[in-house]
Amino acid sequence: MLVGLTGRNASGKTTVVQWFASRGMQTMSCSDSIRRWLSEEGIKETRESLIKGGRELRRRGGAGVLAEMLLHELSGDDAVIDSIRTPGEVKALRARDDFVLIEIRAGVDSRWQRSQERARPGDPSDRTAFVSQEAEEEVALDAAGQALVATAEMADLVLFNVGSIEDLHGDLEDLIGRLS
Repeated sequence: MLVGLTGRNASGKTTVVQWFASRGMQTMSCSDSIRRWLSEEGIKETRESLIKGGRELRRRGGAGVLAEMLLHELSGDDAVIDSIRTPGEVKALRARDDFVLIEIRAGVDSRWQRSQERARPGDPSDRTAFVSQEAEEEVALDAAGQALVATAEMADLVLFNVGSIEDLHGDLEDLIGRLS
């Protein structure tokens, strides 16, 4: 089974990835493809360089290039892939018959609070910047940009992350039971 995850910043995607990993699934991220390229180019990894690097790779290789790079590494293995941010990536992953795209959804207030609690490098320190940054990622200006709204519309399932981690884990148990 190949599970793909999409969702807004701080919606809980990393927590979902960790849950799948604890069940023995290989984990990958479309951002891994960008990170490798940044390293090869000698570019320091920042949130901004990841976004710019993703755009550059998509310009060079097409809208699904990040996912295509990961598919070559998987060789049919079970895995969960995070950071799916474009319809082109979804289309590339749908080459596998066992692909399921899950959107992780949470409200802006919850996501802002989680963003502050996790304090990742590159996360905005004020709410206005958080909302503004997210708005820039919602709709792509061209085929190389992020398109979170259009990507979410392609989801096979929506997982609402509105409670505790225990609630999320319970919802994931139910979900995996339906997928198996």
